[in-house]
Amino acid sequence: MARNIQRRDVLKGAGAAGIAGLAGCIGGGGGGSGGGKPDVMVVIGYPEDGIQLFRDYYSADPGEQKILVPDGLRDDKLPEQVGSDMKALTGTAPAAGGPNKETFNQLFKDEYGEAPGVFNSQCYDSVAILILANAAAGKNDGTAIRDQMRRIANPGGMEVGPQNFVEGVEAAAKGEDINYQGASSATNFNDKGDPASAAYSIWNIKNQDTNDVDVQQFEGDNPDGSGPHADSASGGMGRTIKVGVLLPETGALASVGQLMIKAAKIPAKQVNDSDLDLEVDQQVEDTQTNPSAGVNAANSLVNAGYPAVCGSASSGVNVPVSKQVFIPNKVVGCSPSSTALSVTNLEDDDYIFRTAPSDLLQGAVMAQVASKRLEGKTAATLYVNNDYGQQLSNQFAKVFKDKHGGEVWNQVAYNQGESSYTSVIEEAQSKP
Repeated sequence: MARNIQRRDVLKGAGAAGIAGLAGCIGGGGGGSGGGKPDVMVVIGYPEDGIQLFRDYYSADPGEQKILVPDGLRDDKLPEQVGSDMKALTGTAPAAGGPNKETFNQLFKDEYGEAPGVFNSQCYDSVAILILANAAAGKNDGTAIRDQMRRIANPGGMEVGPQNFVEGVEAAAKGEDINYQGASSATNFNDKGDPASAAYSIWNIKNQDTNDVDVQQFEGDNPDGSGPHADSASGGMGRTIKVGVLLPETGALASVGQLMIKAAKIPAKQVNDSDLDLEVDQQVEDTQTNPSAGVNAANSLVNAGYPAVCGSASSGVNVPVSKQVFIPNKVVGCSPSSTALSVTNLEDDDYIFRTAPSDLLQGAVMAQVASKRLEGKTAATLYVNNDYGQQLSNQFAKVFKDKHGGEVWNQVAYNQGESSYTSVIEEAQSKP
């Protein structure tokens, strides 16, 4: 998204084979979209602009052309707002594939009376890890928390998850070794602060609702994680742990951001509802899915003394927030949904982490789906004009061509907030 290069994740083992085995589960063979259009149209963006874009797309009678989208366009309300069943659409998204996903799902349902949404498990894991690292550090200090992140997330030590989170916080505060096992993944951080493994959901739209078709596990080069970390913890009881939340309540990602905020509140509530001699002070700020608003909101958290923050969501906000606020102020940022490759490449002095995987992996997953599941031989991409869109488009195109022998006709950028997208749709679908 949720959005840049150098992590060398590869599809391995049953994950790639599993997706290949799904080929043909929805509509027809490759090379046959008809009308001189590419077999697969890849659209990368957000729901707010996707409404108008897809209205324009369907008004042009696309025929049987298949559509492929990433996590940024997963929204249950989209078909109704577009006015189409969108049955030719297939999507990918980082999924809840961790060892404790069912426990988290039940926690969320018990708390809110509804099922969690996209990136909700990553939000829970982000806040849980920040609380554990703060408890281990023994103080509200960004550098001390940074040094504990891999120590409490990566093997070994006492295994901690949503089901025994409060006990884990107590153990961390006593200086014990912790191995957090998440809802979204095993949450082992590699040397770049990215998840070393991830699960991806393959989804489609049926009866105007989004439906998960399958969940597949994918691993990078270093699934056990690696990177600098403290050898021990100072810990300490009788104190307040401060953790900020920087997510979109409004703007282009409000439809998913509001559920993400709900998930981010659960770990703090678990601690505060217990009899543990620790409390969590949590403050939520709205990025408005806007870079300048996000920077201002991040500064509000820093000025209020929050040394670690769950956020932000989109990479278009996360990159400037990290560069302008978190890194210079030595504040730990742990995004639950910013997936752009540029986040991996930040000169961050190890202050920036993610519980969502890099788009280096999602681009490869999408290329696999386009080639095997959708049986596409030709494709075009239409992407939002920012880091997330451009870099995911480039990664998809590279893997689709190099690994699957596909042909990418065009990669076309579009700007947010336009009244019509007809011209860029036509440009993307034009045979070169």
